[in-house]
Parts: sequence; C-alpha cells; structure tokens
Amino acid sequence: MGRLSFHDEITRNKRSSIILTVIVACITLALVVSIAYIFAPEYLLVVLPLSILLIIVYSYGSYMYGDQVILSSTGALPAEGREYLYLRDTVEGLSIAAGIPPPKVYVVPSDEMNAFATGRDPEHASVTVTKGLIRALNRQELEGVLAHELSHIRNRDIMFMMLVAVLVGLAAILSHVILRTYRFRALTGRGRGRRDRRSGGIEILILAVGFILAIFAPILTRIVQTAISRKREYLADASGVELTRYSEGLASALEKIREHNKGKMDVSEAMSHIFFVDPNRSALDSLYATHPPIEERIRRLRTM
Repeated sequence: MGRLSFHDEITRNKRSSIILTVIVACITLALVVSIAYIFAPEYLLVVLPLSILLIIVYSYGSYMYGDQVILSSTGALPAEGREYLYLRDTVEGLSIAAGIPPPKVYVVPSDEMNAFATGRDPEHASVTVTKGLIRALNRQELEGVLAHELSHIRNRDIMFMMLVAVLVGLAAILSHVILRTYRFRALTGRGRGRRDRRSGGIEILILAVGFILAIFAPILTRIVQTAISRKREYLADASGVELTRYSEGLASALEKIREHNKGKMDVSEAMSHIFFVDPNRSALDSLYATHPPIEERIRRLRTM
C-alpha cells in the first residue's frame, strides 16, 4: 500500500464527515415535520418554523455552555503548579505551531490513559489529559497525543461533534414523542374521522413515514454519529502528524494505551466520542464504537 500524506487524509475525512452530518440533520428535520403534521396540520407553515427555531436555540445553548458541563462531569481540574509545567509548555508550543491560541489545560485524576479537547471555538477551548497518561507516556508520545487533541481544536471538531451530538439527542427525543403520540391515537381513536377522510392518502403517507422514522431514527442517527466520530479521529491523527512531523510518537502512544487501558472510566456514553480513545468498552463496540479500532489507527499512522 502506498504512503498517504496527511493532506490526503484531511481532505477525505472532511468530505465524508460533512456528508454524514447532512444525513443526521435531514433525519431530524423529517421528524420535526412529522410531529408538526401530527399535532397541527392546519398550521404546518407556522409550527414548522417555530420548531426549527427551538432546535436552533437548543443547539446554541449547548454550543455556548456544553464544554463547562463536560469538564465538570469528568472531574477535570486546572493543571496548575510546577508538576504540570512541562504539560502546559508543550500545549503552548504545539498551539503556536498549529496557529491557534493556547487552550486552557486540565487534568482528570484517573489512572486510565486518555485525553480530550472541548470548547466552542479555538478562542474558547481547553485540553484535558488524565494523570495516567502523563505518568505512562514519554515526551514524544505525549506530544503526539496533545497534537491530536489540538488538531481537534484547529479543525473545529470540538464544535462539529458537539452539534452532531445535539442533533442525535434531538432525534431520540422527537422519536419518543412521535411513538407516544401514535400510541395515544391508537388507544383513544383520536385523530381519525373527518380529518382523516378529507386528507386521504397524503396524511396516511406522512404518518407512515413518521412512524417508520420514529422507530429507526435513534438507531440510524447513532450509527451516523459513530461514523462521523471515527472520521474525525482519523482526521485528527493525520493533523497531529502534520504538527509534530513524527507519526511514530502517536502510534507508540496508542500501542501503550491499547496494552494499559481497561476501558472502565466513569464517563457517560453521551460524551465518549470526545475522548482520545473510547473510555468505555462494551459488547456493542463493533456497531456503536465512537472510535476506530486502535490497530487500524496505528496502521494508518505508520503508512504516513
């Protein structure tokens, strides 16, 4: 197999991620249309814009304050004092190389080896590493991991993945609302009669599509989310190599993590996609894993 440049990896993964995000947005919009038609078909042109506005407001709130929720829920503490001087200096140096403002640096008191970046843009971002990662990696390996996380910031993955997560969560909520509504209609017989007879096949078609989407949307959007997350991880690996010019550092770090980590961090599945490697291992990882296999990441790094 020929050697891939990191520019090739970046271009390919950006294109795939945009396509997958559009799919999630379309599924969410279709669910909104279905709910609007179920509850107020006569005012569809009014309800639909209002629904979209609520989605935008909800997404904006997550965009502005989601990083603080993540840092608090993971128990991250500011990396202060001489103990973390090298960590802070490394982040600052790599940030200058990446052309972004140095992010705030945090540490999670965990023996697992992991890291993540969060924030709404490069000007309001942070990088967090675990104590286990600092203890176990040498300087070149630590630089590789930090370059990966700073690449998430430079590539605006931190905003990208946060918004995708919001859309996936909305799809699950809307699906639940639709299924509860159908159950209510089935038990009470409401929604039938004059309106159904006058609407004919159009309403039947819309309601059928809404029902099918309500069943499969949570599954489909979750699969799409994991696919997007995997693409962004490959992209950050390639961008990290661009910063350090040394792919072996990152590849070696992944090998140590593969041997050391138990995948038992106390982290919500909703946040697992932001971490350097999956913090929780489960039997469904082959389908819902938010990260590509470590072995494949190592293989790709060693072809660059």
